[in-house]
Amino acid sequence: MGYKHIPVMLKEVLEYLDPKSGQEFIDCTLGGAGYTVEIAKRVGATGKVLAIDLDKLAIENAKKVFKKTRLRQGYGGQVKNVILIYGNFKNLQKIIKEEFKGERDKFDGIVFDLGLSSAQLEDKSRGFSFQLDAPLDMAFGQETGNRKQETEFIINNYKQEELTKILREYGEEKFARRIARKIVDYRNDKSIKTTGQLVYIIESAVPAIYKNNLRHSGARKIHFATRTFQALRIATNKELESIEIALPQAVDLLRKGGRIAVISYHSLEDRIVKRFFKKESKSCLCPPDIPICQCGHKTQIKILTKKIVLPSEEEIKINPRARSAKMRVAEKI
Repeated sequence: MGYKHIPVMLKEVLEYLDPKSGQEFIDCTLGGAGYTVEIAKRVGATGKVLAIDLDKLAIENAKKVFKKTRLRQGYGGQVKNVILIYGNFKNLQKIIKEEFKGERDKFDGIVFDLGLSSAQLEDKSRGFSFQLDAPLDMAFGQETGNRKQETEFIINNYKQEELTKILREYGEEKFARRIARKIVDYRNDKSIKTTGQLVYIIESAVPAIYKNNLRHSGARKIHFATRTFQALRIATNKELESIEIALPQAVDLLRKGGRIAVISYHSLEDRIVKRFFKKESKSCLCPPDIPICQCGHKTQIKILTKKIVLPSEEEIKINPRARSAKMRVAEKI
């Protein structure tokens, strides 16, 4: 499989995180290894980058990327100042504890890129992309261990009301009810097993004007199946729940002055990050009518991006996937 992943807002991420020789970072979403490679170059041989991904495909692709860069120093595709970890970032503190055995528990910077990599979208054995006819498997980790979390199970077994809720809340799909009804009607005759079947169902459910004129941010046309696929991927991987669990752990792992950068692609993801940053930048969470603080909450971070950071027009031209990216950055105090 060809590998063409371009890290989103790499320039901005490096400017905010400002990695220096000897420092230690965590890339919670290895993906195409773009951030990991560039940070590793800057921290040098005395620094360290711990890179995590729940997708084994990302781990293997990272090794190939390393071989093509000046980071090629070690054996088996590994490099001396990068540690590759197969795991879920919601278990961040557990991963750090197991990897370093208590010898290291603070880092200079942490980055999350919550989007899909090119390798995932191009994998013909997976169902991330509606442009390929593939099995309905949108799990980041191929061994979920829970049948009820698999995309195919969700499509073929969830009630119409449950499917509608998933499509409406996670995909912000305005024709959620119509699509859910068509899914249920279709599966009454035969099981839905491929992305091709699902695209056909969605196409039959939405009006022609929606298929021809659906626009994103009032500018760029997007495929009529985009929102449904996004919603099912989020539901399959419990992505929003994982973000909520991971963010407090990440802040706790930062050294004073350490920074956390989060790039999201969905309004619900960005909302979670925004709320968390706002909460942790306050010294008190008590209601305004309570004159003396009783919560005991302490300010943990300073928000560095008062407004979200968006990709430049030049970057969007080069990398269209960056168009919906939003970045927020905070610093540990």
